[in-house]
Amino acid sequence: MQLDHATIVTADLDTARRFFVDIAGLTEGARPPFSVDGYWLYANARPVVHLVGASASGSAVGRVTPRIDHVAFRLDSAGEWQALLERLDAHDIGHQSAQVPASPAQSAEQQLFVALAPGVVIEFVTAAR
Repeated sequence: MQLDHATIVTADLDTARRFFVDIAGLTEGARPPFSVDGYWLYANARPVVHLVGASASGSAVGRVTPRIDHVAFRLDSAGEWQALLERLDAHDIGHQSAQVPASPAQSAEQQLFVALAPGVVIEFVTAAR
């Protein structure tokens, strides 16, 4: 398992994008066709920062904007993914599943989100099976 990305939710997408591109040296790249505005910013060939647009009125109850929304870990093998699912079930840890939509630059991927505590979310992601 390896760290995959951090997601930052902000009402000022352009300022955040300029900081990460102009100052931190990341590059703007391909992003799946999500229903919310945002950018994926790359270090080499990996999208390591996901910026997501939000407004105060669109924030979930108890969640502030801006915020670091979640940290994601990538699992590369089907065996690792299955072992994760088994551990979650064995410890009775609830999770939500989702799918990253396919785009011309990337295949669809599977996601699992685990809420550790209010406002603390961990994502696990793997290539869709």
